[in-house]
Amino acid sequence: MQSPSSSPASPGALSRRTMLAGAAALAGATATAAATAGPATAAAPVSVETPDSRAASGRKARTVVFRDVRPFGAAKARDLVVVDGRVSDRPAPHGAKVVEGGGRIALPSLVDAHIHPDKTTWGGSWVSRRPASAIADYVAQDVELFRSQRRPVVERAYGLMSHAVSRGTRGMRAHADVAPAYGLAGVEGVAEARERLRHALDVQIVAFPQHGVIRTPGTAALLEKAAREGLIDMIGGIDPIGFDNALDEQLDVVFAMADRHGVGVDIHLHDRGEKGMKAMRGIVDRTRALSLAGKVTVSHVFCLPGLTDRELGSIAADLGDQDIALTTVAPSDSLVLPIARLREHGVRVGLGSDGVRDSWSPFGNADMMHRAHILGWVTDVRLDDELRDCYDVAAHGGADVMGLTHADFAAGAPADFVLVRGECLPQVVVDMPRRDMVVHGGVVVARDGEFLA
Repeated sequence: MQSPSSSPASPGALSRRTMLAGAAALAGATATAAATAGPATAAAPVSVETPDSRAASGRKARTVVFRDVRPFGAAKARDLVVVDGRVSDRPAPHGAKVVEGGGRIALPSLVDAHIHPDKTTWGGSWVSRRPASAIADYVAQDVELFRSQRRPVVERAYGLMSHAVSRGTRGMRAHADVAPAYGLAGVEGVAEARERLRHALDVQIVAFPQHGVIRTPGTAALLEKAAREGLIDMIGGIDPIGFDNALDEQLDVVFAMADRHGVGVDIHLHDRGEKGMKAMRGIVDRTRALSLAGKVTVSHVFCLPGLTDRELGSIAADLGDQDIALTTVAPSDSLVLPIARLREHGVRVGLGSDGVRDSWSPFGNADMMHRAHILGWVTDVRLDDELRDCYDVAAHGGADVMGLTHADFAAGAPADFVLVRGECLPQVVVDMPRRDMVVHGGVVVARDGEFLA
């Protein structure tokens, strides 16, 4: 969710040595002023166990047969065999556990590539919100809401995250606010909720400096501590020019910290026009300089939808070359990312929920099928292929952003899927039927829309 720098660095002048030196000095100054059949497999590179390797270990394979299901809405139902949490193309052994699918459609579970579970009031009392016109206003109300909550972050985050699982979410990139007003309470709460849900949900945590990296003294030191203590997977950032008013300083600190601790980067970028594009160029330059290709994401990216086709092609080529991922929450027809065009250049694009019932908005439900529906609505799609593409972005697009293997029912793929009643995939995107069953790593983790703790 959430005046240019006086000395912008030129791409030619940028190097690892100069950037790290400047960032280290600035960071120093700022510091001083997770019915089940067993555990789910964690997000990791595909490793398909063979019968020989299982025999050598003396362990019996855990096999589950999901009977009479229709992957992707196929006309003919079949049995889906799952061995040790992954789809198998071999016949099931005699006596394998059987779960009845009843002819339901099986669809890949979804991935929420951008959500703020630490801020939510989900499951609590109604909160009345006051007018706000700028990020600073929302930030102030964030602090007030945080202080007024009687339930700790872990309880609120766990409630929302487990609800997301019941709606078919398999993976989530969770942004947690880090600022002097909270310390690391947000990160620690989300991390605890992640641990409680590790059998049902793959979670990456971003330390998100909602209050600014530079404008709020003490934030950089907290980001450093979160990374040093291994609490997070990524360092965040926010509008280096429009909010922090410190393009080079913020990006230098964030990128140097990510490089130093071997974590990724995920920066909120709401700035439009030249402010946003200047930040994008700075992000591309630093990704290249520090060899962080594949480890950087930019969220929202409101500066891209208004570009000409030529301008978009140019920046998309750079993003594809450095494997910089993007996320959108499809807020409107004018701000949703041009996903198809970006994908032509190999850019990974994911879809997310953003904030859910927090100080910023009373809306949101962490239901990624609903978000796929919203994506179709705001982009005014009507063809079956277009509706399928919306689901693909919510499932495989988010998986690409998080580095998760596609749950596409191919042999060896993770058995992460949802079962719903319906006619076909396009109709499911439009009607959003109840998730009758949610399976993670071959384990049933939710039934009839209810999470199985």
